[in-house]
Amino acid sequence: MTRKIAFQGEAGAFSHAAAHAVFPDDEILPCTTFEDTIGAVQNGDADFAVVPIENSLYGRIADIHHLLPESGLYIVGEHYQPIRMNLLGVPGATLDDIKSVQSLSVALGQCRKFISRHKLKTINAVDTAGSAHEIAEKGDKSVAAIASKLAGDIYGLDVVAENIEDADHNTTRFLVMSRKKDEAPAGNGPVKTTFVFRVRNVPAALYKAMGGFATNGVNMTKLESYMVDGSFTATQFYADIEGHPDDRLVRLALEELGFFTDMFKVLGVYPAARVQGD
Repeated sequence: MTRKIAFQGEAGAFSHAAAHAVFPDDEILPCTTFEDTIGAVQNGDADFAVVPIENSLYGRIADIHHLLPESGLYIVGEHYQPIRMNLLGVPGATLDDIKSVQSLSVALGQCRKFISRHKLKTINAVDTAGSAHEIAEKGDKSVAAIASKLAGDIYGLDVVAENIEDADHNTTRFLVMSRKKDEAPAGNGPVKTTFVFRVRNVPAALYKAMGGFATNGVNMTKLESYMVDGSFTATQFYADIEGHPDDRLVRLALEELGFFTDMFKVLGVYPAARVQGD
């Protein structure tokens, strides 16, 4: 049976490419916002959501950290999507024809050297795929979009120049979210565990809470803090560790964490994905 996979953005977005990479045989469901993407899984309109969590150049995708803990969804997988920027023009356009380039500000920022070298005027837009869509509708050879090859295929644009990003290691990490809890088994390959917690209001609580991971040799690959409900005094932490909660050393580390926290919630236990090139 074909499943529906929700992602944020228009058809041809990099999130679309990631969703297709994870679920190549299933139906995609474009959503306007991250809230809509999560909501599609919550209400049953989609079976899974593929959402960006962090980028190797720009860091975390802030909205997602606030949405996931309260979503009621579970992380059941991860995927690393290489981000390859392409200059897309209307059919027949050449680099000499193009005077302006339109895209998401982050995408423009990732292609500064190319834009500067070719003296292109930049036009900020809400997303990459939407820019490709607009350029296709305008039919103006002097204006191009920066987006994925997938967007070019969908909207009938030519790839005028490919892989124009400043850094070739540009990669976005995506999480696969589901209504159903589906934890990876222990002892069957590399596993990650993601959780959120708040420390008790005692001196050096965070330092003490982290001690159990160090003494038990558990690798914490991610630890980030963010405010809760706009309060400067209520801080929540988001963490990824390597290992399964049933592993002895992970269990001991989590037990020690429990002594210094007043809230702890596992968001997912899932197979660890490999970054391309690693």
